[in-house]
Amino acid sequence: MSVVASAPGKIVLAGEYAVLWGAPAISMAVNRRALATVSPNDVGECRLATPGFDGDGGFRIVDTVANDGRPACDLELDSTAFVEDGKKTGIGSSAALTVALLAATQETTDVYAAALAAHSRLQGGAGSGVDVASAVHGGLIEYECTNRSVRRLSWPRDLLFRVIWSGVPASTTERVEQLANRTTKASRSALLLAAPRIRDAWVAGDADAILAEYVGYIGVLRQFSVDHDLGIFDAGHDELTDAAMADGLVYKPAGAGGGDIGILFGRDTADLDAFLQHRADMIHGVLSCELEPDGVRLESR
Repeated sequence: MSVVASAPGKIVLAGEYAVLWGAPAISMAVNRRALATVSPNDVGECRLATPGFDGDGGFRIVDTVANDGRPACDLELDSTAFVEDGKKTGIGSSAALTVALLAATQETTDVYAAALAAHSRLQGGAGSGVDVASAVHGGLIEYECTNRSVRRLSWPRDLLFRVIWSGVPASTTERVEQLANRTTKASRSALLLAAPRIRDAWVAGDADAILAEYVGYIGVLRQFSVDHDLGIFDAGHDELTDAAMADGLVYKPAGAGGGDIGILFGRDTADLDAFLQHRADMIHGVLSCELEPDGVRLESR
């Protein structure tokens, strides 16, 4: 009998990079879910199907999760919800697949510690674990890397968003490795100070305070990117950030940046839709995403 588990993708809303040094991050799970299916077979070997994902990358996840040999069963790792036009969108497919596969193979959703360890191995020790935390817990969370703590938050009333896809896949791991090789500049300290301030606004749940705080936060993140040559605002993010400010909205690249996705915030649906219409020549695509309240689930067993 097959066991099926699923886990959501994520969007990091604040605290990117700073989370690596103990600052808080804000992350939301989104309703695009990875599926892992484990089925018995009688051939005595592991057979893998990877819809939406390359086979070699899929076996890397299997080997990392198994850690002591591939299981003799049929596996399917389905990440089609994380792909647009044949390209990954950057909403945490590897973490979601890792979490879902652990849940399916162990037949439990109590996989947080194991998933953190497995995904860290998959990334060669890089990364903060925030994507795993979102995949396991779902919803809107505050996350701190030092003790892997998670605090669930409520979505602020009247804060609306749209998810914009750059059309350019980017590698979080590569940027984290680049950062490790850069000389630390003063803007790192500024980012570490800015992250708790934006966290406090999210915790308070005040949409106006969040939007106001993002103005300074984005400025600090931009300087941090320039100082450390990270290109966080590349792939059209810089232009969209300026355009949103001119229109009285907030836009920022989500997570490591340099491509993948960004998020547009506002208080009024008409304002967001007007931005998407009037700035259509700057936008590669809009992803249909909503806040996903559920984390990892066992769908059937």
